[in-house]
Amino acid sequence: MEEIQLFLDEAKDLMTKGLNHVSHELTKIRAGKANPAMLDGILVSYYGAMTPINQVSSMTSPDARTIFIKPWEKGTIPEIERAIINANLGLNPQNDGQQVIINVPMLTEERRKQLVKQVGQECEHGKVSVRTIRKETNEQLKKIKGASEDDVKNAEETVQKMTDDFIARIDALMKKKEAEIMTV
Repeated sequence: MEEIQLFLDEAKDLMTKGLNHVSHELTKIRAGKANPAMLDGILVSYYGAMTPINQVSSMTSPDARTIFIKPWEKGTIPEIERAIINANLGLNPQNDGQQVIINVPMLTEERRKQLVKQVGQECEHGKVSVRTIRKETNEQLKKIKGASEDDVKNAEETVQKMTDDFIARIDALMKKKEAEIMTV
């Protein structure tokens, strides 16, 4: 039935968005290498408005231990430094009057374990959202009027297969990120 297919397509779209969200959140967790994506989500006070750091500066990583943040306006350097410190990422920004320089320290074993736990939590949130989408889709499928029990049962099986697939993808992301973090 057409209505069943609509629900299945919507579920797949929502699960894909959930997977993409987990993937994006994992890029923010640093794995020992300097990466400008670590600073995504940091907001800087810019003319009284809270603005993402990548909209007030350019960020580059010339090597595995350093990030350079070159603001569009030099007057925002103190605000950028303050925002990085307040983000509590364990980074210590410095400036040379032109740009903010962040030297990314080596991760300690204890910090690596904390980051692995954080990765696990993010992935678990992703799995919960996928399961919630499955539950809601199954409830919607049962409410369809005029659909045979077999059609609904087949659709529920399809939703379960999608759920299993997306959870396996999230697990693969988690394993990859954990390996990246634990590699010295």
